[in-house]
Amino acid sequence: MKFEMTENGFETTTAFGQLTISGNEDYGFRPYQLLVSSVAVCSGGVLRNILEKMRMPAENVTIEVNEVLRNPEMANRVEKIHLHFIIKGQHIDESKMDKVFELTKKNCSMAQSVIDSIELVETYEIIA
Repeated sequence: MKFEMTENGFETTTAFGQLTISGNEDYGFRPYQLLVSSVAVCSGGVLRNILEKMRMPAENVTIEVNEVLRNPEMANRVEKIHLHFIIKGQHIDESKMDKVFELTKKNCSMAQSVIDSIELVETYEIIA
């Protein structure tokens, strides 16, 4: 991957199109938004796979980012991400969800990459 400087940030071309990144959200995705998105989507993909392996397939998973706590005294570093998963499925056993999320966090490469520096809170609700 190669990033080229633009007037307001950087751009790269991927197999899916152009990605524009800027410290100013008027001109592209902000870097912290991509970080949060990476953690959320990685967690969601791993969660879906684990549910399938446990024979509790999800019909749909929606991930809401309920909170991103940034520290303005330390270069606005991300200190906390709260992800809320809305899981739709007929055969989801709520008694197994603590184990599902434990495995999700353990097997998500993005969560593991930030685990010692960002508090990751995961909540969920199940809808039939």
